[in-house]
This record gives sequence, C-alpha cells and structure tokens, in this order.
Amino acid sequence: MSVLLVGISHRSAPVSVLEKVAISDADRPKLVDRLLESSHVSEAMIVSTCNRVEVYAVVDAFHGGLGEVSDLLTKHSGLPLGDLTKHAYVRYSEAAAEHLFAVASGLDSMVVGEQQVLSQIRTAYASADGQQAVGRTLHELAQHGLRVGKRVHSETGIDRAGASVVSVALDRARAVVGDLAGRTAVVVGAGAMGGLAVAHLSRAGIGRIVVVNRTLERAQRLAETGRTMHGVDAEAVEMSRLTEAMAGTDVVITCTGAVGSVVTLADTHRALAGRARTEAAERPLVFCDLGLPRDVEHAVAGLPGVAVIDIESLQRDPAAGAAADDTAAARLIVADELAKYLAGQRMAEVTPTVAALRQRAADVVEAELLRLDSRLPDLADPARDEVARTVRRVVDKLLHAPTVRVKQLASTPGGDSYAEALRELFELKPGAVQAVAAPMEVAAGESALADDFTAGHFGESPQRLTESPQRLTESRPDTGSLRNHAAPFGHAQEETA
Repeated sequence: MSVLLVGISHRSAPVSVLEKVAISDADRPKLVDRLLESSHVSEAMIVSTCNRVEVYAVVDAFHGGLGEVSDLLTKHSGLPLGDLTKHAYVRYSEAAAEHLFAVASGLDSMVVGEQQVLSQIRTAYASADGQQAVGRTLHELAQHGLRVGKRVHSETGIDRAGASVVSVALDRARAVVGDLAGRTAVVVGAGAMGGLAVAHLSRAGIGRIVVVNRTLERAQRLAETGRTMHGVDAEAVEMSRLTEAMAGTDVVITCTGAVGSVVTLADTHRALAGRARTEAAERPLVFCDLGLPRDVEHAVAGLPGVAVIDIESLQRDPAAGAAADDTAAARLIVADELAKYLAGQRMAEVTPTVAALRQRAADVVEAELLRLDSRLPDLADPARDEVARTVRRVVDKLLHAPTVRVKQLASTPGGDSYAEALRELFELKPGAVQAVAAPMEVAAGESALADDFTAGHFGESPQRLTESPQRLTESRPDTGSLRNHAAPFGHAQEETA
C-alpha cells in the first residue's frame, strides 16, 4: 500500500479551474466517504485551501487508485477528464511525502512561508480522522508533515516575507487607499481566513471592523475575538446587511468559500450609491477577494472607483516570495526530514519479518522441547527447565545480530531487499509475516511510474523511467528506489518550491 497524491494548485492551474475544483468544508466528508467506497483506496485525506485542492489516498494499485481519484475530481468539478489532466499533478509514494512536507513548510504556497497552510493540513487530517478514514500510513505521513512545517518555521526566517495571503492583499490595499489606521473594514466570512483578516487588520491599526457571515453566531464569535484578543472595535451583522456595511467602508475582505458570488454587481452599485452620501465618496472602495471560488462577481472590477485584488493578481505579486537563503534552508530541512521519514518507513516494513522470524524460532524451540519430553520422560523438572532456558538462550543469541543488523540495513536505500532475503533464507511464508503485521509492499510493476500520464494511459502498464525525474527540493537525497519518482499528470509542468 502506497500514498497517491492528485492535486491542483495555483502553480498548475488558473483561478477559473481552481474555482471549479474547490472543495468546501461541507463537501469534504462526502468526497472522502466516496473515496473509501472505491475498490483501491483504503485511507483518504483531502487538503483544500484558497489556492489548492490535494487528495492524499492510500492505494493498493497505482493505476486503479489514480483512476478512482481522478473520477472523483471530474464528477465533483464538472470538468471533462481531459481538461482536468491538463492542470493536475500526481505524486506517488515517496514523492507524495516530499510534496506534503514542502507544502507544510510553506515552500509551495502562493506567499512563500505562510503558516496558515499548517492549520489547513491539521484540519484536513482531523476531518479525515473523524471519519475513520485515516490509518497508520496517513497518520504517520500527516503527523510528520506537521512536524516538518513547525521545524521550518522555527529554524528559518521563511515567513518573513508575509504570514499569509491576507498580509500581501492588505499591502496591495494600502497602495490604493493609503494608511488603514482609523479606517473601517468589512470582513465577509468567519472561518480561518476571516480570523486571519481580523488579526492583520488589527495590527494595521484599523479603527473598526464589521464581520459579516451567513451564520450570525459565528460572526459574533469572531467579532468578540477581535475585541478581546486584538483590542479593535468590532461588530457582527447578518449577510442581509452586507450592502449597508460596504457603504461605510474602504476595504472589504471576502473569504467565504461559498459557491457562487457573495458580492454581486447589484450589491456594489447599491453600496456605491450609499457611499456617495458620505465622506467616503471620494475614496476608492477596495475588495480583497480571497475566496475560492471567487466571492466577488467578476464585473465588479470594471466599476469606476472600485479596485479588486483577487487570488489571480496576488499570484504575480513579487512580495509573495521569500528570501533565497531562507528558502534554501527550508529545502534542506525538508530533505533531511524526508530522509528520516523514509528510513522510519523502511524500518517499519521490516519489523513484521523480524517478528515472524522470531516466532518461527520460538515454534521450533517448543517443538524440540516436546520431542525431548517424549524421549526422556523421566528427566527431572529442574534439568528440563535448565535445558529449555539453554536452548532459548542459544537461539536468542544466534538471532540477535542478524535481526538487529537487518533493521539497521532496512533504513538505508534499497533496504527492503534485506528483509526479502531474510524471508527467503528462513522460508517465512507471506501469510506468516502478514499475521504479525502487514508491511507496506509495492508491486514491482507499480513501483516505476510513467513519464507522462494522460487519460489514455490509465489502462496501460507503467513505463519504467530511465532517468531521474525532477525533484521538488533541490537537495533531495538519492533513495536508490524507483518508488520516489514523481509523475506529471497530463502535461502540467513539474511544480517547484
């Protein structure tokens, strides 16, 4: 069983495609359930943020799992499979782990180094775990990924370029409306991004915040957080009062994740008419649309006196980059942690073989002691006990060195071959090993991935790669295994950190 990742992000697809593939918090559990109902998927987790959707699935076959995950995404998004493959990327086994570690570190974020992605991965894991969709494989992968992200942020300065997309959007807003100190801002949406917006606005010295949400209770909780934790004047209003709130503000930050426009052209016209009767009439109205799908109707950007800053424009903002030295340091940490993770996985794979060997030896010892009883029925109990202890000590000493050594060798590249040799030498049947614990095996025919996958390849056998594929991290250690190959999905370019 290996981890398969199928994803679409701001690096591989335009916002118009991301909007269609976007998965809301309400839809995520249903899609995870559908994955678990498929024949090749045993564990599943979906990471969905404002600029990426990534499905992590533990599969027993590469092609079968890829077909089921891609079918799920095409049905959810309504995109034809051919259109989806143009913008999706695929990572398998070791490459999937490498990618998750880079994402958790902020290396793959629109704003390099932003920390919000850590909470988004944690949320995705908690959601899947609550559905009992997480087993040992995804549990270890997700937990290690979270640790990698924390280490990168604590040991490097990668987040100095900006804590999140919100910070970059507010910098762009300041360029339009000037200093935000003493101004009024509207935050539409009371989720995680809304919370970040309130925090950043408070640090910018905003005078007043109006939180608007479909569920008033959630808006009230966020407003209370703004007052108590950030010391800003904040109030909550229902969505029906959005136009009224927009009429008295300079900056509107939207981040709802809703399907369809939350701020329409008609809403904006009414808000502008209301602003014409206030002192804000001469100032521009700025929308920071951080929702995916977009919250602000596209036509709003064409109105005079209105500026719209959206995810697509933020992709081109130079402020989204991090210092080269900090990025390089983060990549080294990812490479180091990946090597540790893979070593741990290889050691875990050999453990059942070692346990089966020791069980085999114990069975042989017990059989020989029974034979001794039948041949020497008059042997005194003290003598019989001493013989039993002696035989067991001899067997333990003989097995100690090879079992310790095979565990050490298993953590090295290609170490799984030592466990295979142990099984062959001691005639350990597959059933005996699996009875102890099922190791993660990868079929030889699926360990090498194709160099270029399109929809037409789903029914074909994987082609063995002859050249090492591009790595996500420049300093990735050579594992010596074909399982670390990353396969592009369709003709999407290989992602870089």
